[in-house]
Amino acid sequence: MNKNENNFGTFIWRITATHTIAYFAAGIFALLVLRYDEFFGVGALSFMRPTDSSWIAAGPGLQVIRGLLLSFFLFPFRTIFFETENGWIKFWFLSFGLSYLLTISAAIGSFEGFIYTNTPIKYHLIGIPEIVLYMTLFTVFMWGWYKKPKRIFSIFSIILVSLIVLMSFMGVLASFGIVETI
Repeated sequence: MNKNENNFGTFIWRITATHTIAYFAAGIFALLVLRYDEFFGVGALSFMRPTDSSWIAAGPGLQVIRGLLLSFFLFPFRTIFFETENGWIKFWFLSFGLSYLLTISAAIGSFEGFIYTNTPIKYHLIGIPEIVLYMTLFTVFMWGWYKKPKRIFSIFSIILVSLIVLMSFMGVLASFGIVETI
């Protein structure tokens, strides 16, 4: 890594941007392909907000905050993930294991969730494609950005994150009836 790539500010932006973009892409996939709108807010997932909730609309924009937090925790390990051979695979497995399978709560889909909840198995399994897609996009984008740092990636990420935040804001306004949807 050159000096600019090892810069904390650069690292924060790259993690925040790739997380936000990957989260948004995986969320759209989950909504359109996995049909989350049919599962959220009903049955075993009745505790989840329905997909037309203002909080769901705010979610993608709020991922910028989560990306910032994530960057602080990942910064000490950046050389392991981005400077070693197959570092992105290590990053993928660690992220998948710690954030999905081994989360320290009885969350749906987690190891604890299988043990401590009476949620039907289909609800534990439904989120796996979304998680795998998110983890793959996030780790491959991050690793690729470090392996081939180009200015176009920074410009493209600024545009995409800005659009995601704007769409999220507009979704919140639409959920309150302030703007009309098509």
